[in-house]
Amino acid sequence: MRIVADNLACRRSERLIFANLSFTLADGQALVVTGRNGAGKSSLLAILAARLRPEAGNVRVEGAGEAPLTELVNFVGHRDGLKSALTAEENLAFARAILGRAALTPKEALARVGLEHAARLPVAYLSAGQRRRVGLARLFVSARPVWLLDEPTSALDAASQEALGVAMRDHLAAGGLIIAATHAPLGLDGAATLRIERPVLAADAGEAA
Repeated sequence: MRIVADNLACRRSERLIFANLSFTLADGQALVVTGRNGAGKSSLLAILAARLRPEAGNVRVEGAGEAPLTELVNFVGHRDGLKSALTAEENLAFARAILGRAALTPKEALARVGLEHAARLPVAYLSAGQRRRVGLARLFVSARPVWLLDEPTSALDAASQEALGVAMRDHLAAGGLIIAATHAPLGLDGAATLRIERPVLAADAGEAA
């Protein structure tokens, strides 16, 4: 399976965020997306997850039968997306029902991120790092091959970052794909890097001249 992005452009609130962005990613490969704040890293992930329509260009999946990319993606955004009134286990059960392709149970996924003791606690009572770990545990309740990760190490301590690194390497070794937007090293040796730069506009070129 391959993900092919051709000449993507993104516009938000009448402002062109990026343009002419292309890449190809195949089974077992990772792409690390970098760039300054506001460069469009999160917007790129939103486009790939079909949560945002590109201004131009397209994204296609090759070698996955008729399955659309939206049915292959497991997206963990910068915000944890958890329901504060629900327990950690209930949040993961809900995600498992929505995402399908069941893998680990919610309890097993929480054990993998070291939070089995917090399974029945409302996430409102958890620390920022613990909430982040519950959010990342969604990766393990659904066996979707494409992981889209927005600042995945945010709020994680060193031990949790290492555990995430092991999980990502295991996912790649099993033939999965990872696209991660980050400011921090992820420990993915051999990963391709895509740096998003501010597009040069006609007005900018005129000023430079």
